[in-house]
Amino acid sequence: MDVGELLNYQPDRGTKRPRDDDSEDSKARRRQAGRERNRYQEDDGDTAEDTEEDKKKLLQIIDKEEEEDEEEDEPLDESSMKKMILTFEKRSYKNQELRIKFPDNPEKFMESELDLNDIIQEMHVIATMPDLYHLLVELNAVHSLLGLLGHDNTDVSIAVVDLLQELTDIDTLHESEEGAEVLIDALVDGQVIALLVQNLERLDENVKEESDGVHNTLAIIENMTEFRPEICTEAVQQGLMQWLLKRLKAKMPFDGNKLYCSEILAILLQNNDSTRELLGELDGIDVLLQQLSVFKRHNPSTTEEQEMMENLFDSLCSCLMLSSNRERFLKGEGLQLMNLMLREKKMSRSSALKVLDHAMIGPEGADNCHKFVDILGLRTIFPLFMKSPKKVKKIGTSEKEHEEHVCSILASLLRNLKGQQRTRLLSKFTENDSEKVDRLMELHFKYLDAMQVADKKIEGEKHDMVRRGEIIDDDTEDEFYLRRLDAGLFVLQLICYIMAEISTASISQIRQRVHQILSMRGSSLKIVRHILKEYAENIGDGKSQEFRESEQRRILDLLENF
Repeated sequence: MDVGELLNYQPDRGTKRPRDDDSEDSKARRRQAGRERNRYQEDDGDTAEDTEEDKKKLLQIIDKEEEEDEEEDEPLDESSMKKMILTFEKRSYKNQELRIKFPDNPEKFMESELDLNDIIQEMHVIATMPDLYHLLVELNAVHSLLGLLGHDNTDVSIAVVDLLQELTDIDTLHESEEGAEVLIDALVDGQVIALLVQNLERLDENVKEESDGVHNTLAIIENMTEFRPEICTEAVQQGLMQWLLKRLKAKMPFDGNKLYCSEILAILLQNNDSTRELLGELDGIDVLLQQLSVFKRHNPSTTEEQEMMENLFDSLCSCLMLSSNRERFLKGEGLQLMNLMLREKKMSRSSALKVLDHAMIGPEGADNCHKFVDILGLRTIFPLFMKSPKKVKKIGTSEKEHEEHVCSILASLLRNLKGQQRTRLLSKFTENDSEKVDRLMELHFKYLDAMQVADKKIEGEKHDMVRRGEIIDDDTEDEFYLRRLDAGLFVLQLICYIMAEISTASISQIRQRVHQILSMRGSSLKIVRHILKEYAENIGDGKSQEFRESEQRRILDLLENF
């Protein structure tokens, strides 16, 4: 075995998330240190004379590794783990000492760096025993590992990242909740996210090993936030949001790391108003809109790019749950972009519809509703209302979801528009012999039939529960109500709300058409009123009590005039 083969030898290890280049050999531990040494030795004329000595050293190291491999076959226990951690601490201290003593002479500290890297690789075995994670904390190894994230040699910091990624693997964490809690507490106390972000700032993704380091860093963050969601808030406070936005807008070819960044961003924004607010303050709405504008006229070229697009749309929807971000979305011409996407009929259309729904809903969406009419959005939304797309291109998007978003947008427009713009909206329902009223009634009976089937099934289940002597408590009733919503009740409620709004708008043509079709189909206003009353009773969605009461009064007023 020659020196080149020795330098290029290392067994494969996977990353948290599969990458396009997984088939390539991962970086060898010897090459890690060798690359660092070569940085200092480029101008050294004695390299040729040292070749024989290097060969002897490398062969000695390989012999040593073979002996260690035999020892590794022994099962890991508390005693052997303590010994391993002690060895790691000694090598780390020795390397630090030699680097301080000989800062300009890498030959003096390179051997210690190889040894340090070796023990970090050996410590991967600890991930097989999460019950012993408490030893990492008690013996201060976590603190030492975090300190090495700032090591002058990025190969060492990347090795630590690789180890932390394996230690925090979500499946491993769930094997021992107690051990996982101790490890995660120690990482959080050591401000691991801040240290990881600092390390990310110096990594060059044009170098494969450092690109892998970025990927594994994001995997650590994903593991930790999945295990303990409240870490999301701390993560953005420690600089992660800024780095993610910078990486997303960097002018680099699309790759797995950009996809992973979009995924982490979507995770951080879930159910967290503080992270949504920070993204808005960092001009993140503009960044999201800029990244999505690429898909206005072009479909994603790969399934991975499509996944990234959906992650960015999900992030945008999460942000729009916060009213301050709706204003930023309006100023950033987000409405215009979404409207163009609807017209272009590309893959982005379904998600653009969902974004518009989030931007307009509730009283906070009033400004966006008025602007939507100003940019001739009614010409875009009504064709989508009249006919659901036969082939919904986005994977996972159903006809029901499409109709739900369109009806929700129309309901928001009817709720928020005033004056001339409201008149323009209502006049649409009288065009072409009230064809839009006919379509509304068609949808009404479609979802009414679906609900009758679902209600019959639920009633059967309730009957069986009573027969078995089981109690139907409030939690069970809530579960049944959620099932009814999923079966189509929510869409039906929106349709009935639209029906009530347009029927009480002092346009006799619309009112007569609604009554006529209900009568022809053997239905009645009583059913519509019952659905709307149930809608009013359950409205609120976590809003304030004042909002809930005002909305209920408004809907009940509609019922009286219907």
